[in-house]
Amino acid sequence: MFVQIETERTSTLYERVGGDPFFFALVERFYAAVEDDALLRPLYPADLARPRRRLALFLIQYWGGPHTYNAERGHPRLRMRHLRFPIGPTQRAAWLAHMRAAVESSDASASDAQALLSYFETAATSLMNRPA
Repeated sequence: MFVQIETERTSTLYERVGGDPFFFALVERFYAAVEDDALLRPLYPADLARPRRRLALFLIQYWGGPHTYNAERGHPRLRMRHLRFPIGPTQRAAWLAHMRAAVESSDASASDAQALLSYFETAATSLMNRPA
């Protein structure tokens, strides 16, 4: 006799938060704040459409969604891609404040929001390339 054991599938954060729409909305809220930030805005191109899309696709892939980012841009190489931008503690803090607000205004569960914020804190620190 053959017995099939069903195992519970663990969902990804991508699935739990609602997939692509969650990440595109998160990035939209983040960039709405960046648009008005005198410190961060000069680090971005005049048209924010491409950076918005790239960040959303990266986060979608990172959190368990489709690998569109890799298909379009290759390996993320975050540190290398950000080396040309002066990122010190002040820029890191401003970036994190906007991303924290975007996450906190989402409908992510407390545990998923904490996972997102923990990742953003670590990533933002890793991208720093200036002492001040």
